[in-house]
Amino acid sequence: MSIFSNPFSDKSNLKRSCPCGKHASPEAHAQAEAIAARGSDGVIGNVVEQAVMRALFPEDAVRRSFLKAVGSPTAMAAVSSLFPLGVAKEAFAQGTGALEKTKLKVGFIPITCATPIIMASPMGFYAKQGLDVEVVKTAGWAVIRDKTLNKEYDAAHMLSPMPLAISLGIGAAPQPYTIPAIENINGQAITLSIKHKDKRDPKQWKGFKFAVPFDYSMHNYLLRYYLAEHGLDPDQDVQIRVVPPPEMVANLRADNIDGFLAPDPVNQRAVFDGVGFIHLLSKEIWDGHPCCAFAASKEFIQSSPNTYAALLRAIIQATAYARGPEHRKEIAEAIAPANYLNQPVTVVEQVLTGTYADGLGNVRKTPDRVDFDPFPWESFAIWILTQMQRWGQIKGEVDYQRVAKEVFLATDAARLMKEAGLTPPSTRSKTFKVMGKTFDPAKAKDYARSFKIRRA
Repeated sequence: MSIFSNPFSDKSNLKRSCPCGKHASPEAHAQAEAIAARGSDGVIGNVVEQAVMRALFPEDAVRRSFLKAVGSPTAMAAVSSLFPLGVAKEAFAQGTGALEKTKLKVGFIPITCATPIIMASPMGFYAKQGLDVEVVKTAGWAVIRDKTLNKEYDAAHMLSPMPLAISLGIGAAPQPYTIPAIENINGQAITLSIKHKDKRDPKQWKGFKFAVPFDYSMHNYLLRYYLAEHGLDPDQDVQIRVVPPPEMVANLRADNIDGFLAPDPVNQRAVFDGVGFIHLLSKEIWDGHPCCAFAASKEFIQSSPNTYAALLRAIIQATAYARGPEHRKEIAEAIAPANYLNQPVTVVEQVLTGTYADGLGNVRKTPDRVDFDPFPWESFAIWILTQMQRWGQIKGEVDYQRVAKEVFLATDAARLMKEAGLTPPSTRSKTFKVMGKTFDPAKAKDYARSFKIRRA
């Protein structure tokens, strides 16, 4: 029976063979037609009604006799009283449909920013969505970018500025890329070599060598912002070099660098090893700033929409779980092993719980040292674009609003946040403060030009 047929008509045939002869069963035929017609509420409703009627009346002749005897309206009312058709239709309409592929590879860097992406594997969030996801530990951000662009990875853990840079063709050939979800907010720190314990004033840092994980990273922009606000030109008064996060502590120990603005657990590992101390948490520069994100190409979203939806749903549900302080120790145990972060559990716990040693003899308690909020605010993207422009990575004018809307997919995140029990915001942009200075996304051009120390 075609999905366009009325299952409450005594003229319709509920035969058990495939109508077109191309599918193994009528269920497979109906599923194929449903996927092709996914946009129509009426068609989706018919699919649900057919499934219910087949279950209630396995013999087609009995169904027809029943409909002739009572009439279609009475039959529909009777069936609805036994089975909540409306609820079933709504659930089916919101479902992901058949997954285009179930085996996926998602690349990640071994840092706590990737917590939802990593934990979704050992804690079963991917499996719950019918996905077999291999989370692949990767050496650095350039490798993540290249493997994703080459389609070796279906999606990836990326720094939130990376999809903006990729979409704009900065540092790589342009390719439409998206951020459907932010992975973490806060969760970074400026860590200095233990030999600099007496140099807490940034004005004393002239000539220092700093590491950041990538040119297109919140770490780079926040470090530059912090230095410039203290009167240091980040391109003239200090050196900033790119070092993969897993290599940062070794470089600090070898005295190749004086410090870094890095993702955790790198900062805490430097303290744990006795080679560094935490000068400042990144939340003290901008409380609530984004860092890493779940990223996917527009091609992947368009070619595998159901798989994409299932993958994003799993990650947002994992993010919602990670927000609970009561889950942080459990998560630390899940992601600390060698195939994920390869860190002592106590190091990861200190980061996730916010009770930690700072390397200066103090134990601090900062519960929101790192947090997990998946909503990709478009104003986050706009701020990042202003800093790309400020430091000469973007030449000329940029349509902030357009680029932000195309890359940061707030609508998808909001819908799935509701499913996960989170409350998404009612708007896609907001103002916020960075080191006391208010950023208004509606006045981004003025903001970008307001800085005394800048390249462009």
